[in-house]
Amino acid sequence: MNKGRLTTAAALGLGFLAIFGLVGAKGRDTAGKQVELSVFAAASMTETLTKIGQQYSQVRPDVAIVFTFDSSGALKTQIQEGADCDIFISAAQKQMDQLDLSAGAKRNPQGLDLIDRDSRFNLVENKVVLAVPEGNPADIRCYEDLGTEKVKAVCIGNEDVPVGVYSEEILRDLGIFDSLKARGIITYGSNVKEVTTQIKEASVDCGIIYGTDARAAGLLIVDTAKGQCSPVVYPAAMVTRSRKKEEAQAFLDYLSGGEARAVFEAAGFSMAE
Repeated sequence: MNKGRLTTAAALGLGFLAIFGLVGAKGRDTAGKQVELSVFAAASMTETLTKIGQQYSQVRPDVAIVFTFDSSGALKTQIQEGADCDIFISAAQKQMDQLDLSAGAKRNPQGLDLIDRDSRFNLVENKVVLAVPEGNPADIRCYEDLGTEKVKAVCIGNEDVPVGVYSEEILRDLGIFDSLKARGIITYGSNVKEVTTQIKEASVDCGIIYGTDARAAGLLIVDTAKGQCSPVVYPAAMVTRSRKKEEAQAFLDYLSGGEARAVFEAAGFSMAE
């Protein structure tokens, strides 16, 4: 068997497991040894990083990447509590800052030193959108419609996850957050995937999610936030206690390279400046 066939066979035999919250990418070097790299990433990156992980397994078959996807807040807490993690990719600066000593006492009040500041960089940006179920039964056209009687139920993220923070910023900018809460029509998801599911299943009239999640789920986007919330920037960094710094830095470098860029942009992300 020639070298090209060996490479193809190895790639096909990796058995990439993709489950909401956990993805494993297996690769082997010529000696059959593997270095397992643990990457904690925001749930909104599930589909994109899964694909990039598959690509990377062909570039570095000696590295086995295990992705854990969840809300940035949940992942931050796990890292803080000692979870095995080599790389953290958050959907907002807040959760990364809370682990980064260089962020200062105001943003990191506990003085945690769990992020390698020299490896930290802004990876990609996203958009916050208003999405509706198939057919748009409530005929919702824009964010302003959330303050009308058209809407009987809207889903947003919990206040401790980035998509929830961005959603509240938008609703407060419109001056309707308190009235929506008073009407009792807001439902919550513990991460962006839960919000997306509620929209997809038409459990609500609409929901506020990321543009990339709406695209991945095939949902109709009726409006996109423009200045009503903070920029959606995803920082990435190595965790200080990682014992696989060389492999971690190599993967971080790959994420900012051309092959990964193509996947990010195809999914609707834009590379951070």
